[in-house]
Amino acid sequence: MHIKDMLAEAEKSGRPTFSFEFFPPKTAQGVQNLYDRMDKMHGLGPSFIDITWGAGGQLADLTCEMVSVAQSQCGLETCMHLTCTDMGKDAVNSALKNAYSAGCTNILALRGDPPREKEKWEATEGGFLYAKELVTHIRQTYGNHFDIGVAGYPEGCDDQDDPELLLDHLKEKVDAGATFIVTQMFYDVDNFVDWVSKVRAKGITIPIVPGIMPINTYASFLRRCNHMNATIPPKWATALEQVKNDDAAVRSLGTGLVAGMCRKILASGIHHLHFYTMNLAQATRMVLDELSLTPSDQRPLKQALPWRQSLGLGRREEDVRPIFWKNRNKSYVARTQDWDEFPNGRWGDSRSPAFGELDTYGIGLKGTNEQNRKLWGEPRSIKDIADIFVKYLEKGVDSLPWSEAPITSEADAIKEDLIRLNKRGFLTINSQPAIDGVKSSDPVYGWGPNNGYVYQKAYLELLVSPTLIDELIARIEQNPDLTYYAVKKVGNVRTNAPGDGPNAVTWGVFPGKEIVQPTIVETISFLAWKDEAFRLGMDWAHCYSSLSPSRQLIENIMETWHLVNIVHNDFHQARGLFPLFDDLEVADLDKPVEVGETNGVGAKPNGVENIPLSNGSVKH
Repeated sequence: MHIKDMLAEAEKSGRPTFSFEFFPPKTAQGVQNLYDRMDKMHGLGPSFIDITWGAGGQLADLTCEMVSVAQSQCGLETCMHLTCTDMGKDAVNSALKNAYSAGCTNILALRGDPPREKEKWEATEGGFLYAKELVTHIRQTYGNHFDIGVAGYPEGCDDQDDPELLLDHLKEKVDAGATFIVTQMFYDVDNFVDWVSKVRAKGITIPIVPGIMPINTYASFLRRCNHMNATIPPKWATALEQVKNDDAAVRSLGTGLVAGMCRKILASGIHHLHFYTMNLAQATRMVLDELSLTPSDQRPLKQALPWRQSLGLGRREEDVRPIFWKNRNKSYVARTQDWDEFPNGRWGDSRSPAFGELDTYGIGLKGTNEQNRKLWGEPRSIKDIADIFVKYLEKGVDSLPWSEAPITSEADAIKEDLIRLNKRGFLTINSQPAIDGVKSSDPVYGWGPNNGYVYQKAYLELLVSPTLIDELIARIEQNPDLTYYAVKKVGNVRTNAPGDGPNAVTWGVFPGKEIVQPTIVETISFLAWKDEAFRLGMDWAHCYSSLSPSRQLIENIMETWHLVNIVHNDFHQARGLFPLFDDLEVADLDKPVEVGETNGVGAKPNGVENIPLSNGSVKH
């Protein structure tokens, strides 16, 4: 979606919106940390993010990679900075091609700063001298595919402080095809409002987005102001000077000052705020909280579908996915990124049958072995494992090997049932409660347009002990409303599904539209997920030394237990699945595993290699 259209929607609705800027980190660990932060900050509800251009070499490549990850895996509408610095026309064209291939539709076209080794900015041979030339080139090459932003300078820039000349240059960039303006950071609101009036007097009518720099520490505040020649209001300087040695106090006071500035900006007729995050979350979130712009009952974070959409090339219309990857969105996107088309309207109409191999980036367990041992401890019995699952349900840990994010409030309706299941040795990987029609505007279960209703069937996915699997399946098959799949790490699938086709487990009914069925269960995708689920368990086991009780315990579960999913096809039955487990419990739950003993099946003392597992055949 184009930024100018987002800004127009914000103006029409009268509800302020916001966006974030990030820059490419210098280390591989920094990049991964930033991806995690971007993913979490998605939950704050930004309209878009932008990523600065790392001029030259690896940093330029990293900017393109970050745009691709943000669009495709994080589902964040992304604006890519592009500068003229050290960029010939071929390099510019390559960057634009990468942005296009990533699904990016927004570019911030900048001249850029001179390289550090040069005092004066000079154009690269065969490159562009001014941002207006870059704007013209993008328009001539890509037409209206890209929305093009340009920089505005309310307080001048480093090599030009003539305000009238800067306004003339801004008009030239707009005339060349720019469609929105992002300003340099500032703290002098009165000067900004006056500058906006001068911009409008020049006949420039495109949206203006103010750049806001939250205050993290006193030293960084002064450093950024000096670097950008930003005026510090005298009252701000006096107040911050008094607490400059207390970072928490600076952040708290700075939050109030920046939030007050933002209120004045919004009152002046601006409807969008752009935050220069410096790749940090806390100070930005504090300002948004102070402005009441973070998600709440009064300002719910609305989703078009019950899962996070990818904005990668060709995926914007995708509207059907298997439920198995409900808690591993990035993995699903990675494993399907090479599909020629994506399901739209019906599963199977256009999808490729092939899921990517398990060595694809992002498939394996996240975190280092040490981090994961610290997170999940050193389990020695089935009860210890079950306690980790219970702790996750009670929000004592933020993730499980099969769930990368904290449990959501959707599970509250069945949380106590899930806790009881886990305490009896049924390890629940995924679930959803039945919904017999709630308004699509509901803050917990709602998705899609506000004037409809959404429904879902009760669903459970869990690991089941070999001592209980036959009894559980016998109980399932006695109820004609239940369908299931059950499979071990290696072996055939047991199922009572009537065929290999999809079974919709969520759907929405909206006026004037066909019924939307965004989440399904079906055979091929379950087989692909089965391999991934057991791979994740083996990755967890391999966080421990080969002879440790924890490794042998987890490996034995992965080798001998069944992965089972169950659907109750009568969505009126809110708790219809849980009676299946009455009086069932794994024996010897709290018996510690003996090193070298695996109940005669599966794990070996020297460990099992993490290799992709082949799909089993289906047995109906």
